[in-house]
Amino acid sequence: MPSSRTIALAMLAVSLLHGAALVPSSHAATPSAGPPTRATAADPAATRAAHALFERYWEETAQLYPEWATFRGDHRYGDRYSDNSSAGLQARDAKSRQWLAEARRIPASRLSTTDRVSLELFIEDRALEVQAQAFEGFRTMSLRSGWGLQTQLSGLLQVQPVNTPERVEQLLRRLERYPLVIDNEIPHLRRGLALGWMSSRDVLQGALRQLDGQLEPAPEKSPWFAPFERLPASLPAAEREALRERGKRAIAQHVVPAMRRLRAFIVDEALPRAPASGALSDYPGGDRVYAYLVREHTTTALTPREIHDLGLREMARLRGEMEAVMRETTFDGDFAQFIRYLNTDPKFFHPSGDALLAAYRDIAKRIDAELPRLFAVLPRLPYGIVAMPAHLGNAAEYYSGPPLDGSRAGLFYANTVAYKDRPTWAMETLVAHEAVPGHHLQAARSIELAGLPAFRRGGGYTVYAEGWGLYAETLGYDLGLYTDPYSRFGHLQWQAVRAARLVVDTGIHALGWSRQRAIDYMMEQTGIDREFTESEIDRYTSQPGQALAYMIGQIEILALRDRAKAKLGARFDIRTFHNAVLDQGAVPMPTLRRLIDDWIRTQEKPT
Repeated sequence: MPSSRTIALAMLAVSLLHGAALVPSSHAATPSAGPPTRATAADPAATRAAHALFERYWEETAQLYPEWATFRGDHRYGDRYSDNSSAGLQARDAKSRQWLAEARRIPASRLSTTDRVSLELFIEDRALEVQAQAFEGFRTMSLRSGWGLQTQLSGLLQVQPVNTPERVEQLLRRLERYPLVIDNEIPHLRRGLALGWMSSRDVLQGALRQLDGQLEPAPEKSPWFAPFERLPASLPAAEREALRERGKRAIAQHVVPAMRRLRAFIVDEALPRAPASGALSDYPGGDRVYAYLVREHTTTALTPREIHDLGLREMARLRGEMEAVMRETTFDGDFAQFIRYLNTDPKFFHPSGDALLAAYRDIAKRIDAELPRLFAVLPRLPYGIVAMPAHLGNAAEYYSGPPLDGSRAGLFYANTVAYKDRPTWAMETLVAHEAVPGHHLQAARSIELAGLPAFRRGGGYTVYAEGWGLYAETLGYDLGLYTDPYSRFGHLQWQAVRAARLVVDTGIHALGWSRQRAIDYMMEQTGIDREFTESEIDRYTSQPGQALAYMIGQIEILALRDRAKAKLGARFDIRTFHNAVLDQGAVPMPTLRRLIDDWIRTQEKPT
């Protein structure tokens, strides 16, 4: 997303614009200094100060980032956008510094354990936001692969409510005000060009394709018109038609001209000066930026070289397992021939996007019935599986979480346009990751943790969310998935993709790899097709470090499970372990280790 990722991926652009770092998918924290001192009793004054700060932060971020407020279910500011003028950015930066200073004045040792953890996370997150303020050039890079400035509005409108006339009026005002977003953003992009910071040519070409996919249809056929297609039936037909006409005019008069100005900037100014590689090591001070992003997205102290070597080891292990499964099928040929067979034989593909969607839903129903065997408590919030907007092309499937008020289901977006490129043998592991027991189960459970402050229930960390999603794929064996060698191969292939990400992300940004070398490596090692691989490499190029979080998070959760099993022996219960991981909300890896160690100690005590 992400980022992303817990997350409304469409809002990843908002988090990345100027280093805002406020959207769940890209949050991360520095390693914790260690276990907190144990307080015998919480101090009421310190508790009030912490709670007041957390509540005020949540309220102020709704005003500062109205798009994020929409995603989290707060629609008071649904007619506005974040102020991305220079003055607005300076005000937001000052607010982050203010929050950090105030949080540091609260005596953590006088808080309850839960509040102490919340304060630690709050301080760590705000400190990272403040640190990012030094990266002026990087903060201008809002044109990114997939979820950049060019798709931000259409992603937002997927969740914009239109259930009442008042909400529709908010939407219309938001559409009318959209030109200011672009007209404020283009000067920042120009500033980036002057500083030597602009996304690569390949990424910009992808952004152009996405822009054209939105601009070419008539206003009423564009993704910006989507909210007007779901106006409530309770409105009189004449009123619905009048609102749709106003929507078409707002798009034609305000959104389309603004997007055309963005397109002209990309073609006339950005592309001629865009770099070929997009590797952070090629930008002024890019090595420092990448080190920061690696720490932010993984919440570890691992260096790019250490992560690269870890990826090589994991890739070698998974490639061996993939080839072993290939031999189970008695296929007569080498790995490359097997991949060609899996990707071309018609029996591995659905005949239409609708059939693909129905198959995803069938897999989800089968998983739902098995979840109580692995979880002591399941979330109540529902989820759905729907078609991804067509203008995203061959983009990867993704999940968008429910708002904090539970007023909307979580949604797994399936790419039905690319149904000819979505083999049946890869579908089970994908549902396990994006829906249940992956992103939806984790995000929905987090929302329901009433004892945590809103910023923890509605926030997140890439390494936690994506690490859980990847770990959830491995639970498919216990959920009745992967019963044939082809589905097992599909599961292993997706695991291998995440291992390869460790190699190519660090390779591109820290070790001098070219885009073509990264593409060739992923294709040769994982067997993923060229078109999807190219889109993935552009994603890693324009969202540095985010792709590292998946495998690192999974490895950490698996290590914690192994530690718990070793210490608890017969007392170990997989159901309560999973809820121990989930029931503190999203946290960085050092904090998760502390919390699971605390849980192990409680389980060791005789009942």
